[in-house]
Amino acid sequence: MKTVHLVDPELRPLLALMPERILEASLLPAMREERQRAALQNLSQDDGLDVAVTGHLIDGAEGTPPVRVAIISPHNAGAGRMGILHIHGGGYVLGSPEQSMPLTRPTVAEQGCVIVSVDYRLAPETPFPGPLEDCYTALVWMAEHAGALGIDPQHIGVMGDSAGAGLAAALALLARDRGGPKLAFQNLMYPMLDDRTVTEPDPNPVTGEFAWTRADNQFGWHAFLGIEPGGEDVSFYAAAARAENLNGLPPAWIGVGSIDLFLDENIEYARRLLRAGVPVELSVYPGGFHGFNGDATVALARRAREQRQNALSFFNPLRQ
Repeated sequence: MKTVHLVDPELRPLLALMPERILEASLLPAMREERQRAALQNLSQDDGLDVAVTGHLIDGAEGTPPVRVAIISPHNAGAGRMGILHIHGGGYVLGSPEQSMPLTRPTVAEQGCVIVSVDYRLAPETPFPGPLEDCYTALVWMAEHAGALGIDPQHIGVMGDSAGAGLAAALALLARDRGGPKLAFQNLMYPMLDDRTVTEPDPNPVTGEFAWTRADNQFGWHAFLGIEPGGEDVSFYAAAARAENLNGLPPAWIGVGSIDLFLDENIEYARRLLRAGVPVELSVYPGGFHGFNGDATVALARRAREQRQNALSFFNPLRQ
């Protein structure tokens, strides 16, 4: 543990709970099953939040299966609410809407918004562009059914963590270029934006030791791209940091820990967005590794959660 001295003191006990494993394809089925089982078990326990969760299947693009979404909304009916398309994390190879309920349910309760959480197809079984197209399908459906969902179509944004935030950033580019639904904001927690981080010649010596390592990153990107990361033929719709033109994108909030592997690519993307005239709020959390905000008993995590919610509130028509 070369960088343990840089970890926020309250987070250090969590390091002992991190499994010692090298992420590989053979581990994915068991990891997916275990995480989903734990998520469903948590959902069976009443968290006291006044929100409802319903499921829906959206017709996929021609030749693709239906896209499953979870719709999280306040119990009390209403209209003109902020709408959020939520895209779960998991390195492009793990995750589900149910596993993200500890984020989406409290967000709906706090903001009074409606969240559509998309169960996109996972890599390596479905590499790019399949997962992104699933997200676009969900976004278009959400905008077309805004009235029925109680959403103000002028206040629809995207939200994600890690790979989900990477997909959210790519989706913003895709929606812009296709003339799709106009997004009001991007809410991105430690987004996975740049496959070239895998092959950078001078890696940051203080990032990427914990939670999501350089080896994990190489596996995740290779699974998602279907080719070796870092090459010349990677689409910017797969790795948003590769986009040369960032003009016309929605305002962004980006949060990342100071020892997260994605620190440098997140700072660089924020800088380039700003130079393109896109409003950006960038929050760097000292001593935070990838996923540091998962434990609400830690002060740093609570601060990150609060700032993220504050960023969402800025675009919430119910709070303007």
